[in-house]
Amino acid sequence: MIEWLWPWMLALAPLPLLVRLLAPAATSRDPALRAPFFEEWQSLAAAEARGHGGTRAPLLLLWLVWLLLLLAVARPVWIGEPVELPESGRDLMLAVDISGSMRIEDMREGQELVPRLQAVKNVGSRFIERRRGDRLGLVLFGSNAYVQSPLSFDTATVERFLREAQIGFAGQETAIGDAIGLAVKRLKERPAESRVLILLTDGQDTASSVTPLDAARLAANLDIRIYTIGIGADELTLPGLFGSSFGSRKVNPSAELDEAGLMEIARLTGGRYFRARDPQELAGIYALLDELEPVEQATNTYRPRQSLGYVPLLAALGLSFLLAALRLWPGIRLATPPAAEGRS
Repeated sequence: MIEWLWPWMLALAPLPLLVRLLAPAATSRDPALRAPFFEEWQSLAAAEARGHGGTRAPLLLLWLVWLLLLLAVARPVWIGEPVELPESGRDLMLAVDISGSMRIEDMREGQELVPRLQAVKNVGSRFIERRRGDRLGLVLFGSNAYVQSPLSFDTATVERFLREAQIGFAGQETAIGDAIGLAVKRLKERPAESRVLILLTDGQDTASSVTPLDAARLAANLDIRIYTIGIGADELTLPGLFGSSFGSRKVNPSAELDEAGLMEIARLTGGRYFRARDPQELAGIYALLDELEPVEQATNTYRPRQSLGYVPLLAALGLSFLLAALRLWPGIRLATPPAAEGRS
């Protein structure tokens, strides 16, 4: 459907005709502008008039250009079909650890062990896909924390940024406190009824300028809930001599995980702490988070709008070029010459 924002501009269509009929005729023949080679221009104009045989085509083209300009000024807008957008009062920020320890291969998927970060990507991507209706953001942290994706309804972009995250981009250490502080800074700017941070890490804070508990207290004062998730298996068998079972030993690859600190962060903010020892547990945690923080179902309808003013403007420009060509090359014909009209 086309809508005209300024339709009253079309009332100016007869203006050139009114000026021609009502404006007084010129009483002086003195030139208004002195131009060089005026005699040559005058002879060219006379030759052009003879060549066109009195055709009214240039006058009609000028009139059409005027009408096209009025159509453009009237601001035509194409209004598309209604589109429903999900609405939510929730802002949800993911803070994902990409420190050096996230490359440890202790997350079992099927028959193979994959790096911790790879498991977080695989399961986290499916969680993001289900959060349509929430504003999602992504913070990545290692030695430093940075916002990879600001809060947005564009969950596909947030998912892509998570999949593109690489270990070492933010350094090898772990700045949990800085990650919480950065996420809180972004969340507090949003006028949301429910603001949530999900923090995934496999270690303890080693590089923050602010302690994780101080950052958690700030989040609690701003009514921001933090759900913390500890990543990593409790047991990993290291191969022995030449990769055989001879001399193999079992270790705890999550010995550096600060579970007590993560529990306290969650407690201070009204959230919960979860332990993900494998991708299946992580998937279960995300499913539980879906229940604790359900997606809002309200929707908002809008109709996309596209300006069409450029269409009559381009047409007017094309006709203007045609009129210029008629003046520069008198041999161009828009109508049948008078000599040919009498032939049978």
